[in-house]
Amino acid sequence: MNKKSLLITSLLVGAVSLVGYNVREEGMFPLSEIHKVDLKKAGLKIDQNEVYNPNGISLVDALVNVGGCTGSFVSDEGLIITNHHCAFSAVQLASTPENDYLNNGFVARTREQEIEAKGLTCRITDSYEDVSDRVLGAVANVDDPAARLQMINNQMKNIAAEAEQKDPSIKAEVSEMFIGKTYVLFRYKTIQDVRLVYVPNRQIGEFGGETDNWVWPRHTGDYSFMRAYVGKDGKPAKYSKDNVPFKPKKSLKVNPNGTNEEDFVFILGYPGRTFRHRPAQFIEYQANYVLPYTSELYDFQNSTMESVGKKSKATEIKLATRIKRNANVMKNYRGKMAGIKGIDLVAQKKQEDAALAQFINENVDMKAQYGNLMENIDRLYQLINGDANRDLWLSQIYNSTSLLNVAKNINSFKSALNQQPAAQKQAFFDNNIARVKQALNNIYEAYDVDVDRKILKRMMMDAVAFTPNQRVAAVDKITNRGSNNEAMVDDYINDAYGLTKLKDQNYVLNTLLKSSKSISDYNDGLLLFENDIARQIAELKPEKDRRDGILNKLMGDYVNVKEKFLKKNFVPDANSTLRLTYGYVRGYSPADATYMSPYTTIKGILEKGATGNPDFGYPSIIKQLWANKDFGMFAKKELNDVPVAFLYNMDTTGGNSGSPIMNANGELIGVNFDRAYGATINDYAWNESYSRSIGVDIRYVLWAASKIDKADFLLQEMGVKL
Repeated sequence: MNKKSLLITSLLVGAVSLVGYNVREEGMFPLSEIHKVDLKKAGLKIDQNEVYNPNGISLVDALVNVGGCTGSFVSDEGLIITNHHCAFSAVQLASTPENDYLNNGFVARTREQEIEAKGLTCRITDSYEDVSDRVLGAVANVDDPAARLQMINNQMKNIAAEAEQKDPSIKAEVSEMFIGKTYVLFRYKTIQDVRLVYVPNRQIGEFGGETDNWVWPRHTGDYSFMRAYVGKDGKPAKYSKDNVPFKPKKSLKVNPNGTNEEDFVFILGYPGRTFRHRPAQFIEYQANYVLPYTSELYDFQNSTMESVGKKSKATEIKLATRIKRNANVMKNYRGKMAGIKGIDLVAQKKQEDAALAQFINENVDMKAQYGNLMENIDRLYQLINGDANRDLWLSQIYNSTSLLNVAKNINSFKSALNQQPAAQKQAFFDNNIARVKQALNNIYEAYDVDVDRKILKRMMMDAVAFTPNQRVAAVDKITNRGSNNEAMVDDYINDAYGLTKLKDQNYVLNTLLKSSKSISDYNDGLLLFENDIARQIAELKPEKDRRDGILNKLMGDYVNVKEKFLKKNFVPDANSTLRLTYGYVRGYSPADATYMSPYTTIKGILEKGATGNPDFGYPSIIKQLWANKDFGMFAKKELNDVPVAFLYNMDTTGGNSGSPIMNANGELIGVNFDRAYGATINDYAWNESYSRSIGVDIRYVLWAASKIDKADFLLQEMGVKL
């Protein structure tokens, strides 16, 4: 669509008067690309250097990556705002049946009351540098695909290690921006001490539950507050009562007035992964294998965990984070499947690829260099599809079954120990045992024996049904591929779980891992089963490496050709590095004769609550405050209510959870947390007509903090005057 058409469209939907208004198909701009975006023409009122300034302080300096989500500093005392679901695992770990912060919420009214957010760290982007020439230069004369990819990976690690050696205070990573084509070195500062400050009641922070997940209209108060701490010398340090609040270079100003429809807004954040520059075969692989297999497996896992969780409050709390993560992925994947089918994305991609093939064949030079490109891509994906079921099974088995994951860690450590010379074995044990114990502790935190047994049976029965070329040797060894496979699987699980001591966390950590001898001496059925799985993974690895190497080269060529064909440069797919996206507060029409307005209100909470669905339970004080029209300064005049959530046409994906939504003046007016169901396909394709993201309105955050949880001290710290 050309600029004129876009302008007419925007005028029709919202009387936008921005002459240069434009909508881009790829809108997640890396820091290196921000200067190419005319944000002033789009509606930004501050200088563009105030958003990102590599030579000075800017809004980018207020951003943090926390627990795989995005967060932002909102005070000069290290206060961070992010999503409720981003703090969920830390709140779960801090909760007990006696102090159920997970359900009741948590407010620290003094610094001393702030609780360690176990498992969470803050990562701040310090700087970046394009190192594509260094990476690709190392493989310029390498033809073997597996060797080429290995050398690329080694060069990426070496460049990162070199950067860390120059500056030990940073963590360095080289990120692949375009597969097989461009590479950027990122330098990060990591804050290790993060604490919970304020988490709302779960009926606020998770209102709507899975019923409303990935759905609009939405009424979820998906927000939480944490605080970053450092040592007294200002340097990152592990949790200690002696640590002091971190002083960020920049913190965001909170604007309690929020937004209006068609306001310009933008987001800075760390979006996870998108796959928009891939061929039709990749989309087919996702639609036919990855998405259905994973969503069905997670559905089974959650049904199992929810059932087992009823046996005690402690079990329910223990399994809560895993259930929530599974449910989020499951619904997202089902939305993607519906989206791929709904817009017939595979057919679109095939049409694009056919045009690309024609372009190659009609140009002598292009044909000489890329004549076999499309055929080679197709041939590779035939191989990938042929092993898909077994490969997905092997990729999920350890995450699915906790004790097999425990076994994997123990077997790996045992193997590494046995490879050490006798004189060095004790030193190796001493240097690594704490890391191993921590890894096992993390696994046991979400472990339940009844859940484990049932999920392992499901996994093994899945493997039994695989075609002859996709057998799982470890499972075949148990069933002998007999006629009564289920009975043999049941017998194995009963024997293995009955005899193993791995299900006893105390025994594993304090007896089995007591010495190198105790580790070497111990064995059981689960360790042997895991060894068989690991052996097959190792046997398959050379072929997997070969395919990955070929794919790396093919995808680099694919993007090169596509850029020449379309005569434009692409914005790289998201890869968890810092990005900017912009757009407008805007509703949409997801179906014929249906229009979704861009704001929801407290009234909608009460309406949903009246349906009787337990996902729509809410604290009774909300109804009292609403009846009394006790909205304070946070009501939106046109709605005569407090806005709860709002829609915008920005380009987001996983990892953008917790991203600050900012207005034209760079002020915080909301926190991103979700997408509408039709926008789950964003990872593969983005379109203004159906791609809408969802944020919690800052007015609802401030209203709930003040009126419900009496946390006015936080508003004061953020500079919000009541």
